[in-house]
Amino acid sequence: MTDKVAIITAAGRGMGAATARRLAADGYRLALMSLSDNAARVAGELGGIGLSGSTANAADLEALVRAALDAYGRIDAVVTHTGGPPKGDLLAIDDDAWHHGLDLVILLVQRMARLVTPVMQAQGGGAFVNITTFSAFEPDLRFPVSSVLRAGVGAYARLYADRYGKDGIRMNNLLPGFTDSLDLPADIAQTAALRRIGRVDEIAATAAFLLSDGAGYITGQNIRVDGGYTRSV
Repeated sequence: MTDKVAIITAAGRGMGAATARRLAADGYRLALMSLSDNAARVAGELGGIGLSGSTANAADLEALVRAALDAYGRIDAVVTHTGGPPKGDLLAIDDDAWHHGLDLVILLVQRMARLVTPVMQAQGGGAFVNITTFSAFEPDLRFPVSSVLRAGVGAYARLYADRYGKDGIRMNNLLPGFTDSLDLPADIAQTAALRRIGRVDEIAATAAFLLSDGAGYITGQNIRVDGGYTRSV
């Protein structure tokens, strides 16, 4: 068991909620947020605190960090997760959609890092895990905004690792494939090497590992957890 504290965004269902449950089982105290009131419900089940707010809204993220510090006095782990950015045909996606995707994806990570890094520096360390997508490094025309911007999160994590590794703070990205949190066609499972879709508890287990002392020498990496869906080496 641990007295560590974790913040998780988009924690009301799916991968976010599964990660919350896994970290609670590992002894973390939790501060959760989701757009709906589901994060508050999950937090209630797990003995944590839960807020409603948007990952695209800087004030909501500030409120989440403030609530965690007020309740627990420290933050050891941050899991950034968000809903999917806008979709559409590549050139048909308007500027507003791209800007909204920027808020959801890259600025979520930047804002959380800006808010929490000083806390972790004062504590002597900490860890971030950004849940992104398999298409960050094998772009997919079905998910153009996500593919482009989450590739940017890959670059951000590398730069952050270089800048704050000396302070004992790590940042890694977790790139899931298709999971059972989504309403997927039956044949999608056959596109992965393992011939099945992933379970959200498998994503959560990987996130928990990346936050743990066992991953203490891993930083600036993009870890694909996609059942072998992507094929680049």
